[in-house]
Amino acid sequence: MQRLGLFGGAFNPVHLGHLLVAQAAMEELGLDRLFFIPAAQSPFKQENEIVSAGIRLRLLRLAIAGKSNWEIDDQEIRRGGVSYTIETARCFAAKFPGAKLFCLIGADNVSRLNEWREAAELARLVEFAAVPRPGKMRMDFPKPFQGKFLNGFPLEISSSVIRARLKAGLPVENLVPRLVAEAIGAARLYV
Repeated sequence: MQRLGLFGGAFNPVHLGHLLVAQAAMEELGLDRLFFIPAAQSPFKQENEIVSAGIRLRLLRLAIAGKSNWEIDDQEIRRGGVSYTIETARCFAAKFPGAKLFCLIGADNVSRLNEWREAAELARLVEFAAVPRPGKMRMDFPKPFQGKFLNGFPLEISSSVIRARLKAGLPVENLVPRLVAEAIGAARLYV
């Protein structure tokens, strides 16, 4: 049975914390492939400083270059509007019948899973893998969800901190992949 990871998010911008989560998921879940799925718009976040989908996709391509089992799936961007995980999970279930699907989420989202659109069907289609946040307690997955917490590489990096550093003229070279830092600098993004 093929084991596939679905890693959604704004990736605004993609950073080393995202890549460490991806690596931990590959190793701890025994994934065959991992799909980075940039959202058109999160139902839980109203980001004012989101750069265009084209730029986020380009930065993701730079970040995962050379990783043969890491891929980008742009279906949520192509769909447009608010991105709901259930729609993406249905698409993957239809495209990969019989595959075991794992949805990666931040541990801070575990308690809110029952608020997600069509939660019962979502719980049937995917198993969740929660990424720990440094200093945060783990909680049980609410019924009917199944999941596990990754050990991962807990690292306190966020896209919002990176955007704030860029706006303040501070370096981000040690927080994002080198090619991503170069692309952000060349295009003067987030300033």
